[in-house]
Amino acid sequence: MIKSVTRSDRMELLLGSAVQVIAEHGLRGLTHRAVDRQAGLPQGSCSAYLRTREALVLAVTEYIAECVAGHVRELATELAGQPLDDDRAAETVTRAVLRWVDEREVLVARLELTIQASRDPTLATTLGTLRNELVDVVAGILTARGKPHGAAAAETLVSAIDGVLIGALPRPETQRRAFVRRSVESLMAGLG
Repeated sequence: MIKSVTRSDRMELLLGSAVQVIAEHGLRGLTHRAVDRQAGLPQGSCSAYLRTREALVLAVTEYIAECVAGHVRELATELAGQPLDDDRAAETVTRAVLRWVDEREVLVARLELTIQASRDPTLATTLGTLRNELVDVVAGILTARGKPHGAAAAETLVSAIDGVLIGALPRPETQRRAFVRRSVESLMAGLG
């Protein structure tokens, strides 16, 4: 996890535990008590920081969005510092996607929260901000590579990478890298 906002160690523990609860039990399993148990803290600890379930869900959504945004910024920085031939760009994006798949709990929780965001405008706004940042980074990558496709192509590529993440998640670890690399290369070739 990338820590980009100043939080107390206790709040970091609670939010990290909330991510684990969502990953293991789904969003319906996310309760203050479940977070306290996962964190190994006395009952009532989570509710002392986040009074309502809505506050807990929003806080964990912001936490995940900050983590993913940090990874996106790292990806943008890494790509900005290298010549962007197709092979190198595909390898860099592949590494980023594999990192997201390897952080299984964060990915599963993000997917759960994305589905919930279709019914919750506050979550949709939080995740929408993250998505817009990712689309901007991808649009910048496309522009730097001389691909005149603009924001629409970047949005499509981000959506396709989300599909690759979902497709990679249940695969055995020994098959993930090849699947992700092949998928990323196909996506990038489609933009060529």
